[in-house]
Amino acid sequence: MATSVAVEGSSSINGIISEPEIKKLTDLPAELLEYILCFSVLKHVDICNVSCSCKRLHDVCHGRGKVWEHQYKLRWPRLQKYYRHNECCDWLKEYRTRHTVGLQIRRTVVSISKRFFTEVPCIGQVLGDSFAEIESLGAPEHFCVDELLSILNTDRSKSLTLKYYAKKILYFLRQQTILRSLKTFLELPPEQQSALEGAVLVDQYCNPLADVSLESISSQLDEITDKVQKMLKIKNPSHPSLRAGPGSCFSVKDLELQRQAVSALNSVLFEQLQYKGNEFDYYNPLNSYIHQVILRRTGIPISLSVVYLTLAKRLGVHLEPVNFPNHFLLRWCQKQAGSGDIYDFVYIDAFGKGKQLTAKECEYLIGHQVTADYYSAISTTEVLLRMVGNLLNIGKRGEGNEKSYQLLRDSLDLYLSINPDNVQYLLLQARLYFHLGIWPEKVLDILQHIQALDPSQHGAVGYLVQHTLEHIQHKKHPAEPEVKQRGAPEHLDVQFSVGLIMKHKRSGYNCVIYGWDPKCTMSQEWITTMRVNQLPSGPNQPFYNVLVQDGTCRYAAQENLEPHSAPLEIGHPEVGRYFSQFCESHYVANEDLQTRYPDDTVETLGTVAQLYHRPSPGHHSAATEPNSHLAMPV
Repeated sequence: MATSVAVEGSSSINGIISEPEIKKLTDLPAELLEYILCFSVLKHVDICNVSCSCKRLHDVCHGRGKVWEHQYKLRWPRLQKYYRHNECCDWLKEYRTRHTVGLQIRRTVVSISKRFFTEVPCIGQVLGDSFAEIESLGAPEHFCVDELLSILNTDRSKSLTLKYYAKKILYFLRQQTILRSLKTFLELPPEQQSALEGAVLVDQYCNPLADVSLESISSQLDEITDKVQKMLKIKNPSHPSLRAGPGSCFSVKDLELQRQAVSALNSVLFEQLQYKGNEFDYYNPLNSYIHQVILRRTGIPISLSVVYLTLAKRLGVHLEPVNFPNHFLLRWCQKQAGSGDIYDFVYIDAFGKGKQLTAKECEYLIGHQVTADYYSAISTTEVLLRMVGNLLNIGKRGEGNEKSYQLLRDSLDLYLSINPDNVQYLLLQARLYFHLGIWPEKVLDILQHIQALDPSQHGAVGYLVQHTLEHIQHKKHPAEPEVKQRGAPEHLDVQFSVGLIMKHKRSGYNCVIYGWDPKCTMSQEWITTMRVNQLPSGPNQPFYNVLVQDGTCRYAAQENLEPHSAPLEIGHPEVGRYFSQFCESHYVANEDLQTRYPDDTVETLGTVAQLYHRPSPGHHSAATEPNSHLAMPV
């Protein structure tokens, strides 16, 4: 009997139960056997071996029992929220499915790096294909997301390439889910659409990796509502809003009672909690994200208005959003409901700490007169269009870096999801995709849609179609990546190698090298603009592609760089595209970067040993392979 219950890979049972007791193990009650088999030292392999030892233990380890439930929840604790307490479930089946999905997701993440490396401009298409692969698994989406999160939560300095592509897929996967939720939201009757829910969807789409949910936002607003009600109770213990529970829908008809609620709301929100308009950093996109507005207690007129509108509704006060030019407002009817006279309303400036304005005073905010149409209430959909439009304008104002392009892409996606036939923004989307060289097939679809909507755009559309087709044709015959060997005569002046952590002598920024050229390869215009000719060695010296700590990518002359005296991690979002690991003194190039610079790994190890008096660490090859076109000099 002892051999029949031996557990491969685990000595834990032998350490708990002595040999004589093992002979009677199967005589123990099922509850006690379950208790023993739920010890945390036992892994799923152990349980499989135990369940194969005899029928008695096989029955104890049945799929719907506590043993496999324990194994499942122990290995994937984040998934517990998807099951009701004491839910009857085939835990063994769930375990097998989740395990299989995990293996398939990792294979997809590894394969995407190869495709991204060879089809650099088509990341959108590569991610789209990967998304289709994941959907074809037929697995619950939360299994896929959980595996991607597991990859991202591994050791911070290791598996950087795997994490980089896992993050890309997770970003794309969550955005597709949010777009589906947005579509469902927009199909609701207007009276069922909440400005808060719409603002949360915008926030989630632009920040798909952040922990943002309508439930958490609502909970935080419940806390503010509770503070307002406590203040109201002091002034009017019988105020009707005090009888309302969280989430209840009611309306206070009496205008004086409404004034009491608004006064208490202003006192709590702007005096006690110190909410205010962000005048000093107005164009920061964080001002438009509702979870950041609540966290930082600052925002722009429209985001603060959504917060104010939601809180007022919970107090029984009906406010309406007003699409006032350059300064979003709320209006509060002072006369009979349904009035169309703009002078029957007080206009609330949430950006101005809840200041109440007349129609005439609103014009002072913008410095000119407007027609009565601008004082009308707008729908939730129009609120979202203005909110997304603000983000779109911030993206256009950006510095042309990865972050501003991502914001522009996300806001265009959102705007066109809400208003899919806006020719102006469709053309902007096509131009953006064309400029970035991403997803040319998608560009053609957009251009075809524009031509159908507005034939007068044939000039701009024709130009983009021609060049996009050339791009697609060129993609069919991609050039092999250039391999740069340090021993080549033209490379003898190159002093540094990929993976070294450097400091810029003049600008002082920290960076890591991910590529180099024996001479400056930029245009004459760039050389003139960047005053390269004023350098002692001018453009006729090695130049290096570097990822900078501030998130930018730059092209630096050799004479301006020096090895960092105290190497540190470079917090750049693209590090994982090129490197598989951070090894305290340098970054280890992944397989694709090693393919381009085959001699640099040994060179980097030698340099590190010489500079920092450390023995050369062993060579660590990348687990996955990236690389791309990001060598955009700045």
